Amino acid sequence: MDTLFFAHRGSSHKYSENTRAAYLQAIDEGADGIECDVHLSMDGQVVCHHDPTVDRTSDASGLVAAYTLQQLKALDFTGVVPAEIPAEYGAENEQLLSLDELLELIEQRGKPVGLAVEIKHPSPYGLMLEDRVLQVLQAHHFDPETGKAGSAGQISVTLMSFEPNSLRYLGRTVNPKLLCQLMTEVNPAYLKELLDSGQVGRAAVYSVLYRSVAEGIELINAGGVGIIGSGVAWTRANEHLVRQWLDEGREARIWTVDRAADAQYLIELGVGELTSNRPVELRGELEQY
Repeated sequence: MDTLFFAHRGSSHKYSENTRAAYLQAIDEGADGIECDVHLSMDGQVVCHHDPTVDRTSDASGLVAAYTLQQLKALDFTGVVPAEIPAEYGAENEQLLSLDELLELIEQRGKPVGLAVEIKHPSPYGLMLEDRVLQVLQAHHFDPETGKAGSAGQISVTLMSFEPNSLRYLGRTVNPKLLCQLMTEVNPAYLKELLDSGQVGRAAVYSVLYRSVAEGIELINAGGVGIIGSGVAWTRANEHLVRQWLDEGREARIWTVDRAADAQYLIELGVGELTSNRPVELRGELEQY
């Protein structure tokens, strides 16, 4: 099967998302790639975590940006998917990783792996987040033209964001073919509801999602990015657009694909990369489809 399967925040159906255990599980069970999310900590470290706060994923609360990397590592991030973690996948205080540590982890495993880095916005550090991500990647021999990283070029890096300004900024130094515009279905009325109810933080995140569609389409059409990163529902609702982009030679990495029926539909559409919480199981199901 030519389709590539990326592990969404690691193999997040088996172990808690964006943890050492989830990433190692993804590599060891044979996923083609890993998707991770990144924010900046208070001390300027690029950390692998999805939400702007640690409330949902840990035993604490507050903004990721309000903690140092050392303080974040003292928290328990294993509760999203409670599971006994094998000793070789690390202790409880080793589960949250920096991007630097994730790259080292992949390097140590020695397998060819794709690494899709989602840059999360809004960030209190603005485009400093992009600068720090590029610095970390450069320390791991990242080639901004080919996307190859690692001592033997075995890591294939792509950069993703819902925020079009992030991708425009990255496009100054990174080959647009390595950039992925994320898009999802949005409800404009929901943004007003969040603002009216005083949920400013959530409204800021949703505002980025809202802008990602119109500006994202414009950026894709202008050749500013080479990868379409839409959700399954958005892809189905806008199949004509996705089909047009694929016919024009762009790549597509669609998320979050956990059902075989969705995966089969996307493969028949011409999508070459699927992001799944259960990538290897999904591939196995499709081989018997």
